[in-house]
This record gives sequence, structure tokens and C-alpha cells, in this order.
Amino acid sequence: MSIKNQQVVIVDTGCANLSSVQFAVKRIGYQASITDDISAINAADKVILPGVGSAKHAMANIKAKGLVSTLQQLTQPTLGFCLGMQLMTTSSDEGGITTPIDCLGLIPTRVKPLQAKDVRLPHMGWNTLTAISDHPVFNGINVGDYFYFVHSFAAPVSEFTVASCDYEQPFSAAIAKDNFIGCQFHPERSSKLGSKIIQNFIEM
Repeated sequence: MSIKNQQVVIVDTGCANLSSVQFAVKRIGYQASITDDISAINAADKVILPGVGSAKHAMANIKAKGLVSTLQQLTQPTLGFCLGMQLMTTSSDEGGITTPIDCLGLIPTRVKPLQAKDVRLPHMGWNTLTAISDHPVFNGINVGDYFYFVHSFAAPVSEFTVASCDYEQPFSAAIAKDNFIGCQFHPERSSKLGSKIIQNFIEM
């Protein structure tokens, strides 16, 4: 199968930015379908897990659609955007440290609140990557390149970090394990470099 004929699926998590992610894929010459159909997700060559809003709401949607085990068992390359990345982790402290929200457990790290004492939250706007690991999604991307962020929670820097950023504290701009990779920034809102991330992913 040629790269152009790949089946790219955007998982319908019930979040608001699905069409903008679909448009970002189309802008670089590929087609992507938005679906919550389990057979279509399983049959896809590449899976994108988008998200904006709260982990609690998104996980409730995923559970209601019966998608938890489907997403946990994916073996094809799967890319999470922003909240979609956070849903890939073990849990989120969005509900408070004593009542963490169980996520998909695809990448064993935990999402925690940004500790920004002297800067505004949410972390919103353009920021630079401070470190990048050798991962195919980051081909052609360099330290110091700008990406667009909107978030108040983040995964700490860990062995699963493949790109980092700093907003008064270091945090994971991207995490990865096996076939799963998540970007805390919004590739669909990050201009040409964001398009490069999406293209790298589809052409992996």
C-alpha cells in the first residue's frame, strides 16, 4: 500500500477539536476519517487520539463508547494531541491528588498540575522545545523550534520523555512507548512544524 492510501483514523472522543485535526491532516495531502467505530479503528494504519477539555469528561466519553480496551490493544502507530497525550498516561491528577482520574495506561507516567508560581496558567501560546530524543516523529525538528501549547497539567520529564519544554519548570512536551506517542502541544495549531510532526507520523 502506498503512503497516500493509508487509512488514518481520528478517534471520536467527543471533544471539540476533531474537525481541526482532520483539516490539519488533509492540509498535508492525506485523508482522515473521524470515527468511534471499533472495527474502523482496529483496521486503521495510523490512529490519532485528539483532545481538548478535561480528562474526566474525555475518559467518560471513551468508556461510554466502549473504546477503552480497543485503544489499549492497538498495535499500529498511535499519536495523541494535547489532552489525547494525557489520556495515554496511567492517571491524571486533574481531579486532585487524592482522587486521580484513571487514564488508558498506555505510557506509564502520571499527569500532574504545572507548578507555575510566577507565570500565568494555563500555559498558553508558543514555546520552544528544550530537548528532543531520536524519535521518527521529530525528524527535521530541532531544539528551539516553537510549538503551540494550551494546558495546565503536564507529564513530568521521565524515561518516556522524547521532547521537553520549560514553563518555569521542565515538563514533557512529548512522551512515547512502543507504538504510542503523545504530544502535549497542538500539532494541528503549530503551523509548518506542526504539519511536519503529523506528516512524520503518517509516513512512519
